[in-house]
Amino acid sequence: MNRRQFLNLTAAGTAGCLMNAQQNQPNFLIIYADDLGIGDLGCYGAKDVKTPNIDRLAASGARFTDWYTNSPVCSPSRAALLTGKYPQKAGIPKVLPSVAAFDVPGLKKGEVTLPAELKKRGYRTGHIGKWHLGSAEHSRPLAQGYDEFFGFYSGWTDYYSHRYYRQGGAVQDIFHDLWRNEQEEFRDGEYQAELFASEAVSFITKQSSQPFFLTLAFGSVHYPMMAPEKYLSRFPKTMERERRMHAAVTAAMDDAVGEVIDALSQLGKLDNTVIFFQSDNGATQEIRAHSKALPYRGGSNAPYRGFKAGLFEGGIRMPALMSWRNHIPANQKVSGVGGAMDILPTFLTWAGVPAADIPAVDGKSVDQMIQKNAASPHQEFYWAYLQQRALREGNWKLILKPASVPGDEVETDLWLSNLVEDPSEKTNYASREPARVASMREKIRKWASTLPPATLE
Repeated sequence: MNRRQFLNLTAAGTAGCLMNAQQNQPNFLIIYADDLGIGDLGCYGAKDVKTPNIDRLAASGARFTDWYTNSPVCSPSRAALLTGKYPQKAGIPKVLPSVAAFDVPGLKKGEVTLPAELKKRGYRTGHIGKWHLGSAEHSRPLAQGYDEFFGFYSGWTDYYSHRYYRQGGAVQDIFHDLWRNEQEEFRDGEYQAELFASEAVSFITKQSSQPFFLTLAFGSVHYPMMAPEKYLSRFPKTMERERRMHAAVTAAMDDAVGEVIDALSQLGKLDNTVIFFQSDNGATQEIRAHSKALPYRGGSNAPYRGFKAGLFEGGIRMPALMSWRNHIPANQKVSGVGGAMDILPTFLTWAGVPAADIPAVDGKSVDQMIQKNAASPHQEFYWAYLQQRALREGNWKLILKPASVPGDEVETDLWLSNLVEDPSEKTNYASREPARVASMREKIRKWASTLPPATLE
């Protein structure tokens, strides 16, 4: 935080306290990480990565043990978060392309989104960081309910130059991708996580007369993996090279999270702000993340099997935290099944929107699950990605055509897991439970029949 921001915080603190006391509606802050595994945070048991700020966020509220992304890759995951729908119904079943033309269609014109719904209720809305939900004009943040945008449209950018690059093979791309609203902005040399934290503090500081909704979508810890020495030096040089860099990038994001939380506290807004933290999908095994183009193991989905782009738990079971002081009990562990698409109905409920006025979506409010330790509102939770399909029903999960990756090969098109007896999904129960398999396959078929056919290709 620079001196100017500190002075602004100090000046705004008293006014912020008075204004928040007048508000009946809470502020909402969503912090979305990229390719962060559930085994990459101290509050989920990591011993080699230091995340004190995210850990204190967990200690101040709820830590979910069975929280899911609605897709094992980024664009569909983000679509489900903002629309409250399975990503296929939002028209984004897979990763959107990153191209310099900035005309990639994503979210549809007139799509129901969380920022648009909150804006109707008097919220000031902002998005900072990665978008990846379409760069065509009708899909951009300002067309989807946001008042302000600072960030990038593509899947990732270099952490210092803010350029997307893809080289090799048939496609050669390199282009600058950093924008403030509709204007390109150059901030070469400023480290991405620090830049986004500074912008988030600035947005929050400006809010005084109305509640706000802010999404802070870090590019961390997506490749290209790079971090300043001040973060690398926190970890021993004896640490495996890829894990050390992954830990450093995570630490930079953790510091950024701490800066934003501290700003909320100094402004007197923390008690009236709901903070939700989630990763978009599990840690990756892509060779593009590895310094020597080998299968990447820098991130950790432990104790779960699988990676980004797959439907084993490692690809879809997320680190997820929810804090709202004096409303959500501290140090709470929530074991009910929930997911990204549940945020829209939950936040609208907490914003005071009558149930009859909340849009019809696939997500369900998890208010009672969080505040009263009630059962999950989901009897069934589904996924579809490329040729893969999956259903979680109670403690059972069936995967059709599970992903096979180097070092974790799968030689079957049918995998049944018991997530209580075998949470790491090492045992295939399919041959022991033929009736269960048949029932769950039929449920997947019926669910898939409700989706737009083109989204299942």
